[in-house]
Formats: sequence, C-alpha cells, structure tokens
Amino acid sequence: MSYKKKLYILVSLVAVLALLYIGNIVFYSDLGARQSSFAWLDSKTAERSNRIIVSSQTGVLELVKQNGKWSVLYDDIFFPARQIRVQDFLDVLTTRSAWPVRSSSASTHERFGLDDDASRITIYGEDAVLLNLLVGDDDAMGRETYFRKEGNNEVRSGDSGIKIYTTGSIGNWFNYRLIPETEGGQLDFNSVQRMSVYTSSETQVFSRRNRTWVISGIEVANPDIPGLESYIRTVINTEADSFSDSVFHDDPLFEQSRIVVEFGNGAVYNIRLGEGDDIGRLFAHVSKGDQGEPLIYSIPAWAAYRLFKEAESFEKQ
Repeated sequence: MSYKKKLYILVSLVAVLALLYIGNIVFYSDLGARQSSFAWLDSKTAERSNRIIVSSQTGVLELVKQNGKWSVLYDDIFFPARQIRVQDFLDVLTTRSAWPVRSSSASTHERFGLDDDASRITIYGEDAVLLNLLVGDDDAMGRETYFRKEGNNEVRSGDSGIKIYTTGSIGNWFNYRLIPETEGGQLDFNSVQRMSVYTSSETQVFSRRNRTWVISGIEVANPDIPGLESYIRTVINTEADSFSDSVFHDDPLFEQSRIVVEFGNGAVYNIRLGEGDDIGRLFAHVSKGDQGEPLIYSIPAWAAYRLFKEAESFEKQ
C-alpha cells in the first residue's frame, strides 16, 4: 500500500472519529439541558388558576382572580392587584429553567428548611390544587433557595429572587393607579376621547377631534397641544401611595372636585377628589360607569398637585 493511500485512510479515520466525538458532545449536552430543564407548573395549567395563597413568616397573601383580573383579598376587602406582578410571579413557576435536584430523601427536609414550618405557595384552579410548593432556606451563598412539592421528597434549588414574591409588604401587590387598567396597557392615552375637570371655580373640557384637541370651558387662544397631552397622560397614570379607611366614599368632601375620563371603548371613569390634609394630600374615590368600589385612594401632595392646572398653563409660550 502506497504512502499516499495510507495517509488518506488515516486522515479519513481521524475525520470520522472527530465527527463522532462532536456528535456525542452535542447529543449529550442537549440531553443534559433537556433533563435539567424543569418547571413547577405547566403554563397551560397556570391559565386555569383563580386563587393564590402565599404563606410565610411575614403573613398571608391571598390573590383572587375575578372576571379575568387579579385582586388582593385583605381584611375581607378586594383591592386591585398589580396584574404585571402577578404574571411575573407565575412566570417564575412556569418558565422551564435549571432547577437541579439536591436530595430525594425525606430525612433532609428539615436541613433544607422544607419541613412543615416552611413558607408555602398554593395555587388553586376550579375545585383543585394546581400547585402546593414549599419554599425553604437559602444556600450558603444566598443565591439559591430550596423547594419541594408537598407530598414529594425531591428537593430542588433555584434562583432566590423568587423570595421577593413570598416575603415583603403586602402593599407591593396593590395597584395604586386611580385607573388600574392603565397598568397593563388595556387603557392608554391614545384611547382617551374626552377628559373633563370640574372644580369649584371652573370646568375644563378637553375633547379629541381627529388628530388634535378641542378645549372648552376655558379661554385658550393658542393651545399647547403637546403640553395638554402630557397633562392627560399624567392624570390617567396617577398613582396613590396607599388606601385610606379614615373616610368613606359618601363623605361630602368628595363634592369639592372631580375628573371624568372617557375612553374610546365606552369606559367612563369618575374620579372624585377631596382634601386629605393641610399639606396637599388628596383623597380620591373612583367609579367606573355606575359601579363604584368603597376604596379610597390616598394621593401624596406631589402627585395631587399635578392633577389640576390653571387655564393659562395650556397656552403655548
């Protein structure tokens, strides 16, 4: 056999072995990735959820889904919840990622903080428990937290960031926007058709006409349209910083002023406002159409100040 032929055979053999080696690396790395990819709850199953209870040392959080929207049930009162926060919380549980197995022995549960005293996430669907997940201690580095399903001995670990949802103030779940639907973009500035501002001294009405705005109730010779649009955006995105139980929605103080926002889908929000204290804080009661919730929003002075403008502020400078 000639030298060239031997060399050709050896080069071919090396090439075949290299291809087999690369193939094995790709196959087993893909297999390992698939085996390490894990989710606590299937996303389709999560869509059926209508109640979430998070129990921890800081207290109990209860979220209830009604008519497609999540609310926080607190002291027997339904408060609007931050829909984006609830969805982000569910995404942590439904997104497939690395949740490596750390133990399969029940004898290790206490060591991982996964005994009966552990924090717990329980997600319910229609007459069924979709997920009952125990949240244990953090690892030595504080980067990962240990988890296991109720009734299952298997312990897994994952990003400790999930604890921002299981600990902390219940107020983090409240949606303090006067118009809660603007949080998720269901109602935005482009769908506003009219906004009317009523005070004891005057009435300001801003109506959308084609691509511009018509101002009535006040004299504005040369309207500052960009400034007006910024003002309307400010109003519909205004947030309180708490709810108040010191006044009720039928209190005469809510007869002082109000803002009515009308959207293109027919939704009408009536925001009634009254003085909350002597430093500019306001109380607000919001009703949608004829339906009003007994919730009173407490608006800080810096945000309350931006709800009202003098007529001259709409003049182009």
